[in-house]
Parts: sequence; structure tokens; C-alpha cells
Amino acid sequence: MRLSKIKLSGFKSFVDPTTLNFPSNTVGIVGPNGCGKSNIIDAIRWVMGESSAKQLRGSQMSDVVFNGSRTRKPVDQASIELVFEDVNVPQFPDHSEIAVKRQLSRSGQSVYFLNNVRCRRKDITDLFLGTGLGPRSYAVIEQGMISRLIEAKPDELRVFLEEAAAISKYKERRKETEQRLDKTRENLGRIDDIRGELTKQLNKLKRQAKQAEKFQQLQQSEKLLKAQLLAIRWHSLDTTVQEQQVYLDEQGEILDTDLASLENFDATHKQQREAQNSLALSILMSIISN
Repeated sequence: MRLSKIKLSGFKSFVDPTTLNFPSNTVGIVGPNGCGKSNIIDAIRWVMGESSAKQLRGSQMSDVVFNGSRTRKPVDQASIELVFEDVNVPQFPDHSEIAVKRQLSRSGQSVYFLNNVRCRRKDITDLFLGTGLGPRSYAVIEQGMISRLIEAKPDELRVFLEEAAAISKYKERRKETEQRLDKTRENLGRIDDIRGELTKQLNKLKRQAKQAEKFQQLQQSEKLLKAQLLAIRWHSLDTTVQEQQVYLDEQGEILDTDLASLENFDATHKQQREAQNSLALSILMSIISN
């Protein structure tokens, strides 16, 4: 891929929308000190995902947004767009040109775009893996870069060599895969913990279910026994009532017999008394006549 143009707006000294065209593979940008030549390199690093304000010669990331001058007011947003042509990347097999864009508001919200479609910072870094381009790759050489490469420690130099040999993208993929595996292991560990906890709860629920089932059986047995007890009591009471009824009938018959005997006795007694009264009257009349 080849960088064909850079669109800058609100980034450091480029307060007005500015487009820099690169018509060939060799382009020189010249100008006096302080005119903003280094800002172009910072813009390329920044749009490719640079997250260190120190690498962009600032104390915080919001310093890349134009902060105003004596004659100009500060702006609220910085925007950089890189346009590449002769592109041959797996992410865009049908595109010969791609545009990478980053916007940053003064509040600190950073947004990335690929062909005007919002994306993640990771999508930007993945796009340039193995191409030599990136926020800190060997393809972007700024002032003092050569001396840092010469004085670099073996581990630091190894990073540039791996990028030049197109190994970095495989190492990055390996790193991502290992991170996913570690995350998967953590998730499996959590699943085991959750499964163990759920197993405990399930065993507890099984015991409670058995107790509830036994309780229901005991309730049914209690209802059946109560019904049987009531039936027995009813049968016993019914038998007692029948026996008492027979006894009452017998006593009634005895009473009727006694009443009849008493009435006969009263009638006999009355006849005897009347006879006695008649006899006494007869005797009295005899005495009086004598």
C-alpha cells in the first residue's frame, strides 16, 4: 500500500482543514523550524493508534487538539485521515483504496473509522500488522529515530526486526490466542465453580423435594386415618344409638305394662272402696233404725 494523501483538521498547528497529497513514492516536505513538519509524523503515528501522549510530544492526549493562539480560538476536535492506494489486504479484498481516520474531542473521546465506518482501535492495528506501518513501527522514522535504533537494547531492536520480517502479526495473533485461551480457562474455572455451587443447591433441593413428597404422603395418610377414625366413631355411635333405642323401647313396654297394672289396681281399689262405703252405710243405717 502507498500513502496518497493526509487530511488534517484541528490537529496541533493544523487548525484549518488541510489536505497533503503524495503524488509519488518520493515526496519531500520542507519548511523553517516551527512550521509543523514534525506534526505530520505525529499525525501519522496518532491516527495509527498511538496512545502515549509522550510519544506525540505532549503531556496529555488532549494536547493534540489545537489549543488556540493570539488570533485564533481553540477548537473542540482534532481529526486526521490517511488515504492509502494500491491496497492489498485481506480485510478489504475488493478495495484498492482505504481511508483510516481518527477523531479526538477535547473531552477525551477518541473514535476510529475505516472507510468512514466506525471501528475499534484494534481493527486499525490489525490492518497494519506486518506491513511495517504502525504507531511505533520502523517505517516511520522521525528526528532522533536513527540514534535510538543504534542505541536500542536487544529486546527493543528485536521488535523492529520482527516487524520487518512480518513476524509481528503472527506473534500478535498468538498473543491474542493465548489471551483468549487464558480467558477461556478462567471461564471454565468459573463454570466449574458455578456447576459445583449449582450441584450443592440441586442436592439440597432434591432433599427438600423428597421431604416435601414425604410430607404430602404423610398428609394423605393423615387424611385417610382421620376419615377412617370418623367412620369408626360414626359406626360406634350408630350402634350405641340403636342399642339405646332398643333399651328405650323395652323400658317403654315395661312402663306401659306397669301403667296398665296400676290402672287395674286403681279400678279394683275404687270398687273395693265403694263396696266398703256401701257396707259402712248399710251398717250405719241399721244402727240408726235400731
